[in-house]
Amino acid sequence: MSEIRAATVLPAKRTPVTLPTADGLRLVGELALPADADPVATLICLHPLPTHGGMMDSHLFRKAAFRLPALAQLAVLRFNTRGTSSEHGTSEGEFGDGESERYDVAAGVSWAAEAGLPARWLLGWSFGTELALRWGLYSEADAGIEGGRGSSGIEGAILVSPPLRRAGDADLDRWAASGKPLVALVPELDDYLRPDEARRRFARVPQAEVVAVPGAKHLWVGEPYVRIALNEIVRRVNPAALVPPTMTLPTQWEEL
Repeated sequence: MSEIRAATVLPAKRTPVTLPTADGLRLVGELALPADADPVATLICLHPLPTHGGMMDSHLFRKAAFRLPALAQLAVLRFNTRGTSSEHGTSEGEFGDGESERYDVAAGVSWAAEAGLPARWLLGWSFGTELALRWGLYSEADAGIEGGRGSSGIEGAILVSPPLRRAGDADLDRWAASGKPLVALVPELDDYLRPDEARRRFARVPQAEVVAVPGAKHLWVGEPYVRIALNEIVRRVNPAALVPPTMTLPTQWEEL
């Protein structure tokens, strides 16, 4: 048995993918699948603000792709939104300040659906939470995709460090009306939105759950906080993967 550390990469089938958008762009991405089983659920990752270094390889999403296919039997779809670069490449287009990125969200959801990936959840982090809240419930047809099915095709959304700056009450009301699960992981020491204010803002959504994380900051730096975030994510999308009595993900891997 070997300890799972910050740089650990567990077995998975990882494939570069290209996501076409309804407005004619090609987005760079990667799909990570369990190495020897079908996935039971899917995370569609929407990354932090690209003008401040956010990308599909931002550390929390990179570690999710490195660990969760093996530890939790999840599919993890990551991609760079328009104009964003990472070691995987640069997506076409230009940053749209959260507006034209509606097509990027639709592209991720549509691609995952067409690939037959099950139980699709949006996983947003910081700016990515704004995209999830604003555009995650729009159908493919609303996003301009010909032949859209009239359903967003997602189970719900998990929001990591939501700033609630671009997303407002109208977006929250739309989620309230949808009845779909909405989970916000809110750091105690966040730079933008802290737990008490988050509880007040998300009270508009009866089914919303606000999880306060003591000691955490907006960027979730440090392995203890990464593990908390991954545990909370898995608790919502595949709780059967958590190990008693602590009901957390394994911290060791016997096949390293």
